Amino acid sequence: MDIQAPRGAALPDNDPGPGTDRLQRQLGLWSAVAVLVGSTIGSGIFRVPSTIAAQVGTVGAMAMLWIVGGMIALFGALTLAELAALFPRSGGIYVFLREAYGPLPAFLFGWTELLVIRPSALGGIAMLFAEYLRTFVPLGDGQVRVVAMAAILTLATANIVSLRFGALVQNASTAAKALTLVGLAVTAFVLGDYAGGSFAQPVLWSPTTWGGFGIALVAVMWAYDGWADLTFMAGEVRDPDRTLPRALLGGTAAVVIIYLVVNAAYLYVLPSAEMPGKPLVAADAARSIFGQVGASVVAAMVMLSAFGALNGSTMTGPRIFYAMAEDGLFFRPIAAVHPRFRTPFAAIALAAALGIGYVSFRSFEQLADAFILGIWPFYAAAVLAVFTLRRKRPELERPYRTWGYPFVPIVFLIASVAMLLNAAFRETGQTLFGFAIILLGIPVFYVWQGIRKRGSHGDADGRRKDP
Repeated sequence: MDIQAPRGAALPDNDPGPGTDRLQRQLGLWSAVAVLVGSTIGSGIFRVPSTIAAQVGTVGAMAMLWIVGGMIALFGALTLAELAALFPRSGGIYVFLREAYGPLPAFLFGWTELLVIRPSALGGIAMLFAEYLRTFVPLGDGQVRVVAMAAILTLATANIVSLRFGALVQNASTAAKALTLVGLAVTAFVLGDYAGGSFAQPVLWSPTTWGGFGIALVAVMWAYDGWADLTFMAGEVRDPDRTLPRALLGGTAAVVIIYLVVNAAYLYVLPSAEMPGKPLVAADAARSIFGQVGASVVAAMVMLSAFGALNGSTMTGPRIFYAMAEDGLFFRPIAAVHPRFRTPFAAIALAAALGIGYVSFRSFEQLADAFILGIWPFYAAAVLAVFTLRRKRPELERPYRTWGYPFVPIVFLIASVAMLLNAAFRETGQTLFGFAIILLGIPVFYVWQGIRKRGSHGDADGRRKDP
């Protein structure tokens, strides 16, 4: 674990963000990679294969989905790495949107994170953790929700008490989950029955419907999501102009490779026709090799993986609320830093409370869909910000420039828009609800601005006044 003694929070000269980040820069390269990989490899790789099998129906289409999704995530990481090195502040995408477009789009991102994205992420991951616990302990549906709530509360408390502890959990769980996933894949290829798997039959590449392919891509992007979460903690990363691009690119590439190998292993031992309707695909794959003992081992592995991802989401997401409060776009007490632990304890507590609330009344599928449809418009806006800032702020020194510019960000933007339009056509109600939540933030923003002006809490452009 490469956490070192705090070196202060001084920012590079080219960072024009308001004020000095009061959180301490303690995370080195390996801890940063662990945050990204650990936040990404959580629940999706174990749950999503069943969903996409139901949507597309063919082995070739399933493979294409994971390849396309991996390319989209990698292209996004390649692009956001430029912004992360340029503005290494707590809040990540929130900061990028603020610098490129002003306070309103940044506020809308934080607003959506508050009401939809972060509670859905915490709730969805915690629910999967609790569901796999059923392999060892008989639990009713209500008890599953209680366990999920307890997991959120436990990790929130731990991350309030110590960033070091949170990073230790992240490093250890990330190493364990990566090794066990690769081990499962190797075991499937060596000991699995090829004759009973999907590759024993001719591979068909066309999906059942291309609309279903688009919907399945939403689920795949849930599994890949986490590649941008590291940027939320940019204010706590040491040597950020070098560490952040390396961690974003290396971590995302590692996730893509692991996912492709693991999904090939699933298909090697399981017929694709049997995967729809069976959400515990990893356990089914292990059961086909080792029987019930294998399923139990995989269930423990999934719980470990989900626990690590839940910890990563608890570490990263609250930094957005902290940054908003620092800028005067949210209640100032949420920017409180614990005098002893030096963590944004109020923001972490708020995120945990919302996650617990969502667990109490929403299913895993509802949480996953709400998360993806809520965050992807902002991913697209953040990637577009690379073009905007190169035009508006050409004088800024850029420690890293997007590889493959402008092709890489353009491909990401086209894929994002296509995915969102397909979701709007195929799942109109859910999509409209997500966009309604985003748009509802516009009048809230102007009401908040009016309150701030009357209370003299900051300047008119939405940024915190420095002491």
